[in-house]
Amino acid sequence: MDKHALPLTVSAQIWTGGQDFESLDIPTPELAPGEALATIALATVCGSDIHTVSGRRSGPFPGILGHEAVGSIVDIGEGGVRDFLGRELAAGDRVVWSVTVACGTCDRCIAGMSAKCRSLLKTGHEPLDGTWGMSGGYASHIHLPRGITLVSVPDTISDRTAAPSACATATVMAVLEAAGPLAGRRVLVSGAGMLGIVACAVARSRGAASVEVRDLNPERLELAREFGATLTTAAGEETGGATFDVAVELSGAQPAVIAALAALDIGGRLVLAGSVSPGPAVAIVPERMVRSLQTITGVHNYEPAHLQQAMDFLEESQDSYDWESLVEEAQPMTNLATMMTPPLGRHLRKSVTSAVVLANA
Repeated sequence: MDKHALPLTVSAQIWTGGQDFESLDIPTPELAPGEALATIALATVCGSDIHTVSGRRSGPFPGILGHEAVGSIVDIGEGGVRDFLGRELAAGDRVVWSVTVACGTCDRCIAGMSAKCRSLLKTGHEPLDGTWGMSGGYASHIHLPRGITLVSVPDTISDRTAAPSACATATVMAVLEAAGPLAGRRVLVSGAGMLGIVACAVARSRGAASVEVRDLNPERLELAREFGATLTTAAGEETGGATFDVAVELSGAQPAVIAALAALDIGGRLVLAGSVSPGPAVAIVPERMVRSLQTITGVHNYEPAHLQQAMDFLEESQDSYDWESLVEEAQPMTNLATMMTPPLGRHLRKSVTSAVVLANA
């Protein structure tokens, strides 16, 4: 791309702590080999960003939040960049990018745990004055460093469908990989937020015999049925002692974790992914786990292949499920400070777009 066509500055919503955001223009970065710059078409508001702003989780500030986004390449550093499948990318290509940036060479990366790389950087979690200041999705552009995973977005996939793949959908792929084969299995999904709704659809596509979803919100339970759940139950209701081969806990609520563990059958596996904030401890009975051949495992973030799997699944299932309906229509990014509250009703994500994109729409 003609370097003279690139903006000298990019606009961003800077989180300055608490509930506060500030509009700021920052210099466009110089790209090192293997890096890229992308415009951001749309970013969704993930629950973890809401938790950061509300004080439930810590985060460095000032900084640019936002880690679920979709955009288009506008500039590429020396040597070029490729997507996960090895295709060389060019200006104008639509992509999503991973939550994590890994070195690829440390012991954890080599062991297949790049999400826990020893020099990990996280999209939308880095300080503005750090080594990767333009890391977040709440901006007109994002700097894509070497080590980030890029996945191409098919033309048939809308921005509102694509953006959550970078966190929610890809995380579900990691969670259900940890759950093991699902064909013919009885699956419990605890929590009917974005991850839970995606988990219903993926579990059914992988041949689960049944998928029960538990949540406190009646509208979310109705939504779960539309996305593959065979049974829905209000969290805390008497379930008649139903047991499951696989339970995935996505709410992080201590009572839900206890209930999911108690519902495991012989050989059952519990995958914990919602417990990302400190909370009360949960007791286990080792003798029951031993005699029942049970397994508990945790999943946090995901590996590069899971992001590609997420995009593939969205493309394959778009005629079966209305993924776009889960995301509200985009508001101007300057409204971001008013949007840091949980979404209501059937929408599971709010979304924003930059003034630059709105002006050119």
